[in-house]
Amino acid sequence: MKMKYYKGKRKSDLCAVQLQKQLCYNHSMISKKDIENLANLARIRLSEEEKESLAKDVDSILVYVDQIKSSPIGDFKPSAGVVKNVMREDVVMNTSAEDRERLLDEAPKREGDFVAVKKILA
Repeated sequence: MKMKYYKGKRKSDLCAVQLQKQLCYNHSMISKKDIENLANLARIRLSEEEKESLAKDVDSILVYVDQIKSSPIGDFKPSAGVVKNVMREDVVMNTSAEDRERLLDEAPKREGDFVAVKKILA
């Protein structure tokens, strides 16, 4: 029996991969209950339609990630990039009172000589 090859792989291996992908698409990787749990943790309310839509969206993302994880990487060896210090000297720059006042006037809110911002941490 002569084996058929496609791009270096046996045809039977390709059929197995296609079958595995098809099974992944037919079987949901995340349930509606998981979406409800995530919504509860995020403290958001979702309608039934939103839950179903999010379950489909998250499932397609998880299937895509699974495909990426199973892709061959060949001779790639992970390595850290070249680390180089890009720090610069901390130099005090004196600005004139007029420039400082002009910059502070551009801010939406200010308190004295500072820009006022919303408190984001409790």
